[in-house]
Amino acid sequence: MAALADPPIVETRRDGERSLAVAFALMVALLVAAPFVVYPVFLMQALCFALFACAFNLLIGYVGLLSFGHALFFGWASYLSAHAAKIWGFPPEAAVLIGTTSGAVLGIIAGSIAIRRQGIYFAMITLALAQMMYFVALRAPFTGGEDGIQDVPRGRLFGVFDLSHEMTMYVFILVMVLAGFVFIYRIINSPFGEVLKAIRENEPRAVSLGYKTDRYKLCAFVLSATLAGLAGALKALVFQLASLTDVYWTMSGEVVLMTLVGGLGTVFGPVVGAFLIVAMENYLAQFGQWVLVIQGVIFVACVLVFRRGIVGELAHALGVKL
Repeated sequence: MAALADPPIVETRRDGERSLAVAFALMVALLVAAPFVVYPVFLMQALCFALFACAFNLLIGYVGLLSFGHALFFGWASYLSAHAAKIWGFPPEAAVLIGTTSGAVLGIIAGSIAIRRQGIYFAMITLALAQMMYFVALRAPFTGGEDGIQDVPRGRLFGVFDLSHEMTMYVFILVMVLAGFVFIYRIINSPFGEVLKAIRENEPRAVSLGYKTDRYKLCAFVLSATLAGLAGALKALVFQLASLTDVYWTMSGEVVLMTLVGGLGTVFGPVVGAFLIVAMENYLAQFGQWVLVIQGVIFVACVLVFRRGIVGELAHALGVKL
């Protein structure tokens, strides 16, 4: 009986992989052609937040851990990479590496503390840690306080490619974001990723099977924080600025909104959600504070009507995996 059941399962898996490959190829093609039509800085901003949202989705979508403190990793990576590039004179690749590493280190510290609790207690601990580090950023001399770190030099990548040119910078950001995206996809489709999904669905069952779930959750938390740090480091180079906005709690709320609107637990949902939210903030800026009201309406509509998010509903309607 098992032998008879295997072929349909294998065929379904192949169809899912095929649909994901087609969607990824389409996404790459659109992103390659986009800077010839759309302002490159807007695209780079959206790509940075897309990576940030994908990193957050790795934690909440595949482990079931809701963090309200991911701005901690995004913002401090932005600060440290900007400081390394401007004050220490590091090349862009080294500055990005420092920012990414800072996300990993902070992820280990924060994760070791927060992972001992579950549910709302976990979320509140991450929020408390993020707010604590926000006030450190506000008072620390090297962060520039309310002024932030401005005029961050983009420099030359590997001493050859001048990142002051918008298209060169865009290619660099695109390559880094796509690499992060593929890395996340590999994680969630590995044996490690299957254990994470098992923990999300039924942690006591996973424990009964012999998995040390706290270790898996901590590892996923650190991976998510590291990728969030990479997004923050890239963002600092794109805007040549690191500010308090990057570490404030609203940034954590914004990435939650991006993930839920795009599709929680989907591969492409956070990307779509990030582009939608960033586009709203840019093209509806003329409405001032009303942008927040519009975002709230969209969030409520998605929760009530599109419970799976935009990509989740589309995948469900087409019967494919996205």
